[in-house]
Amino acid sequence: MVDHYQVLGVNRNATKQEVKEAFRRLAVKYHPDKHTQSPDHVRLNATVRFKLVSEAYEVLNDDRKRASYNAVSDSDCFRRTGGSYSNPYGNRGGAGNGYGYGYGYSARNRQASSFSSGFESTFRYLTTRAFLLNLALAGGMYFAFTAIDSSGETLWKMRNSGKSFEEAMDSLEKTKVHKDEG
Repeated sequence: MVDHYQVLGVNRNATKQEVKEAFRRLAVKYHPDKHTQSPDHVRLNATVRFKLVSEAYEVLNDDRKRASYNAVSDSDCFRRTGGSYSNPYGNRGGAGNGYGYGYGYSARNRQASSFSSGFESTFRYLTTRAFLLNLALAGGMYFAFTAIDSSGETLWKMRNSGKSFEEAMDSLEKTKVHKDEG
């Protein structure tokens, strides 16, 4: 998980105005249009950094997204990176012997947390609002189809007591032929 505060270079308690100023400063610095004449690797690096800066601003400028990000980063990111946030630009702050690409992956806790992080991510997915709403919708549709199916069978038995389906079809054919003759 990329630390959006570190990407913008602001503190966790930064105001919206400070976040906005940091975003504007970095957006001008890394904007792809500014690097059109640069070599490919510089242009690609600037584009990636601009996307990171834009994503960080989008999250930190919206109060709901920021609160959600803070809750997730407080509980998850410190645990996965060994007590420090990862810098998305390649160098790593704090203790840890990870690869340094900003993905919160370190060799020290790779095996120990694979089960728990898989369980946590599965649990987090299963408790999302969208999943629960889809589950409720699917349950409701299953109930409706079951009710319709059983009510159709019940109506068949009420109207055609003692007849099988084949006998009912023969009866319909006879009625149709009788109407055509008459």
